[in-house]
Parts: sequence; C-alpha cells; structure tokens
Amino acid sequence: MEAVLFDMDGLLVDSEKIWFQVETEVMERLGGEWGEAHQENLVGGSMPATVAYMLKISGGGATPAEVEAWMLEGMIARLAGGVEMMPGAAELLAEVRGAGLATALVTSSVRSIAEACLRSIGAHNFDRVVTGDDVARTKPDPEPYLTGARLLGVDPARCVALEDSPNGVTSATAAGCRVVAVPSVLPIPAAPGRLVVGSLLEVDVAILRSLSSGEPFDVGDRP
Repeated sequence: MEAVLFDMDGLLVDSEKIWFQVETEVMERLGGEWGEAHQENLVGGSMPATVAYMLKISGGGATPAEVEAWMLEGMIARLAGGVEMMPGAAELLAEVRGAGLATALVTSSVRSIAEACLRSIGAHNFDRVVTGDDVARTKPDPEPYLTGARLLGVDPARCVALEDSPNGVTSATAAGCRVVAVPSVLPIPAAPGRLVVGSLLEVDVAILRSLSSGEPFDVGDRP
C-alpha cells in the first residue's frame, strides 16, 4: 500500500444531514416535497445529478443553474460555522499521515463545498484533492479514483479507498482500489477486496495494509 484515498461527505464529515436540510429547503422553493427516500437516490452522487433529479420530481420552473446556486448558497452558509467530523476520522487521518503514506481526498462535491469542509478536516492532511469539478464523469464511474491515484503517482492497485456510499464503492472498485466501506445512508455488502465496518474507529493503518496485501485479518484484533 502506497496511498490512502478518502471520500468526504458521510465518511470524514457528518454532512449528509446538512445536505438533507438544504435539499428540503430548495425543494420547498421549487414547490415540491423532500424525504429520506429521495436522499437515498442521491447519496454519493454529483451536483448536476442532484439538480436534475430535484427538477424532475418537483416539476419546478427554475433553471439548473438557479437550483445549483440555491444549493451552494445553503451549503456554504451552513458549513461556514464548521462541520462535525465522523467518529475516528481525525485519528485515522493523523495515523495515516504519521505513517508517511500519500493521501488524496476524492469527493463528488464541487470544489467550493470541499474547500469549506477542508477548513474543519484540515487541508494539510491531503497531498491532492479531487472534486466533482475536476472530472468529466463522477462516481460511480472510476474516473475520480483513477485521477486521485494518477495525481499521487501511484498504481490504484496499491491504494486503499475509504467510502460510505454504494456509488463511491463502485467507483473505487472499478478503479482497481481495495475498499473500506463505512455505510452511512445505504447498506453496502461485504465483497472480495472490500472490508465493511461500522465506523472509522474500527480501522487503523495495520488493517489498511492487511486489506491491501490480501492477508487475512480480524478487525476485532485491533489493539
């Protein structure tokens, strides 16, 4: 293992609830309603996909550019006060950096959202940042993780990606990465080359190395 690639929303920061609040407000402006079932359709997706979905189900007369502006305005206003990190996220980032491993943030969020979250996460924790603005095809396409590995100068097969959504897991797996999945909104089944855990508190560098090498391990054996 040469590098660790991190998703952002729902994996490092507890932002899915913020997205839900903003999406609900925007749907009200569009004359529609929003619920958990709607959010489940968008977890791990891109801003254009979210906007298109909201306009489709609301039948609202706003343009995609207007809806995206409302979304960004609401998110950045809320993120200005900081965002809560997920359990174990800060500790794992510190351990990975202390081990001298290369790191990248790989998120479907646009760069302005990523930069707002990085003020809480710590931009110094990442050698490279890949956002939805940096790729032609977002998750579940492998392009985001292929881009992250390329920018770090490493083979995706020597990377472990950490994700919370099925879209993200599909993207990282298709890129050739081993994957640690921490399901947030939607369930993610276990699979070869994939470790599914309840939180990042169950993960450390030794477990990441074992997953990368294909060696057997037991999360319960973590000190």
